[in-house]
Amino acid sequence: MFNHNSRGRSLEETVWINGKKRKKRGGNLKGQQKNHQGAWLSTLDPEVASLQHQPPPKPDTTVTAAPAQASSSFSETVNRKSSKPETPVTLGLNGPISTKILALDCEMVGAGPKGHINQLARCTIVSYEGDVVYDKFIRPALPVTDYRTRWSGIRHCDLIKATPYIQARKEILKLLVGKVVIGHAVQNDFKVLGYGHPGTLTRDTSRCPLINLKAGFTHNQCVSLKRLTKAIFDRDIQTGRKGHSSVEDARASMELYKVVEQEWEKMLVSKPQSTSS
Repeated sequence: MFNHNSRGRSLEETVWINGKKRKKRGGNLKGQQKNHQGAWLSTLDPEVASLQHQPPPKPDTTVTAAPAQASSSFSETVNRKSSKPETPVTLGLNGPISTKILALDCEMVGAGPKGHINQLARCTIVSYEGDVVYDKFIRPALPVTDYRTRWSGIRHCDLIKATPYIQARKEILKLLVGKVVIGHAVQNDFKVLGYGHPGTLTRDTSRCPLINLKAGFTHNQCVSLKRLTKAIFDRDIQTGRKGHSSVEDARASMELYKVVEQEWEKMLVSKPQSTSS
């Protein structure tokens, strides 16, 4: 520390030398020199000051084999996990497709004279395992003139607070793009969405000879989803007067696809020109 006179000039300086105080005449405070860290040497505590002149500790260069092996093993484990697809791998035209596989089903109501114009009123998307990914009632862009409740299951009350068509369409397409999409007569669903899905990623269970043969029908016969499900799984769907369930239909389409999945995909690889069946 410094003792100053009334004019601001230092008369003497107290410094630490070998752990003892010593007084030293000093010049003006402005003339003091700083060390490389910008600290005043004269103001440091002896123990702190001594550390300023000690050489930095040498880094520990000891290497042990066990951590390195553990790190390598961990990296291999991470790589194996990250390379594993989240869903079953499907064969495509250019090799395995690791994208998710979804099933789609839409329920429609009618607009215009006599309700001849198809309008989307409900859309369901399920995963490969049958879990519901998307299921919403949708308010059509045009006024509904025929709810087709006997088949669609849609009633007026279902659409009062339904998601507007434009918003729902964006949500649905965001899920479908780049995915393998399964459906029964699925082109009708794409049409009501105003969307064209790539044929190489489309699996229409209404146009698959393999499914027909499994169910006991001729290979080129157009068979309803209800009849195919009954023939292959001995299960009834689309029963009662409440109309169809898009969740039930989407799951049934996915189950039909899985019955012939391996054969179907191999057939598509051997016959690239056949893009959707």
